[in-house]
Amino acid sequence: MHNHGVDEELDVVVVGAGFAGLYMLHKMREIGVAARAFEAGSGVGGTWYWNRYPGARCDVESIDYTYSFSEELQRDWRWSERYPAQPEILRYLNFVADKFDLRRDIQFETRVESAIFDDETNRWVVTTDQGDVVRAQFCVMATGCLSTPKRPGLDGAEIFQGATYHTGQWPHEGVDFTGMRVGIIGTGSSAIQSIPQIAKQASQLTVFQRTPNFSIPAHNGPIDHEREQWSDTHFAEFRELARASGFGSSNILNPQLLFDATPQERAAEFERRWQIGGVAFLGSFIDLLFNEQANEIAAEFVREKIRATVHDPEVAASLTPTDHPFGSKRLCVDIDYFETYNRPNVTLVDLKKTPIVEFTPAGIRTTDGDHELDAIVFATGFDAMTGALLSIDIRGKDGVSLRDRWADGPRTYLGLMVAGFPNLFTITGPGSP
Repeated sequence: MHNHGVDEELDVVVVGAGFAGLYMLHKMREIGVAARAFEAGSGVGGTWYWNRYPGARCDVESIDYTYSFSEELQRDWRWSERYPAQPEILRYLNFVADKFDLRRDIQFETRVESAIFDDETNRWVVTTDQGDVVRAQFCVMATGCLSTPKRPGLDGAEIFQGATYHTGQWPHEGVDFTGMRVGIIGTGSSAIQSIPQIAKQASQLTVFQRTPNFSIPAHNGPIDHEREQWSDTHFAEFRELARASGFGSSNILNPQLLFDATPQERAAEFERRWQIGGVAFLGSFIDLLFNEQANEIAAEFVREKIRATVHDPEVAASLTPTDHPFGSKRLCVDIDYFETYNRPNVTLVDLKKTPIVEFTPAGIRTTDGDHELDAIVFATGFDAMTGALLSIDIRGKDGVSLRDRWADGPRTYLGLMVAGFPNLFTITGPGSP
């Protein structure tokens, strides 16, 4: 442990020890710069340390969801599944921390409270909740864009007498919902992953949905060893393919415009992409994300799939998104999500029709009546992009606070820097991903 209260001079302070923070430490050591990371968790992993809800997995294929800086690392590590689950990603990040001996530069169970630029010395003064005060020329916020859990804007949740959980702060020992009546609020990525898993355990699962989401099946399975081998033997080519793709994935975007294809060709390409599964569907035609008519045709294909999967037409209608273009909100990737609504123990409550009125000691009251519950899961996501940064007191030149600077919304240079905050870098800050 480092002496508390002793001012330490560093070149770089890194905040966070997830994917970004670990690589930052590795890079700094490579160029011979003194760096230290502070991490609130008791281990590495960032979002993959905290998010241990049932079904948590990455919506990017494991083959793409890896560091690209070391060919040896790629050869040394083997994934088991096409889409990696949280425990496996956490093992990977621990493997990386050990392989490159990164732990000796990380101080765990330490939350950074403030980072203040000293105009006289041109250094950042960083303080933590453990009493550390360190000075550094550079301050790198590797705090992630999906790391600060967001509670729903619903007052009175504490009235509920049962157990409550947030997907982003899941108990590390797990939760057994066997025989319980569970309510889950939210239908974003975390909910779409956890709903099918919780439904297998709970005696009754009630899903409270405000906004339906587009989701594409993952068609998850064991890793494709041929593709894995190809990426090992063509390391540079494989990484170049991903970098040039526009999405960071080695899945190829179809360069064709939707309206240059016949309706039969369109249907065939959509079906082919649907069977591949996952975000690859967005690459069906190059204009899906900038031509509204093309987008609507793709959206209708997905809506038709939802209607064909969900037996109850009223439930299917509630689950079908019509209020936003396909892919304009983060596209979800699921395993048996829509199928789960065919289970007799799963009920959908459409909050657009019957909003939540209040929490009661026994559950949730909507305009339609009472839902008695033993546990409530808040799958309400994150205070995304800015949340982690604004929870720290960050002040730049002349004592200007980042909160004030961003009062009307975040403005950055390439999502990496903010004017008036010299030598402060944000990795996947607002505007970067």
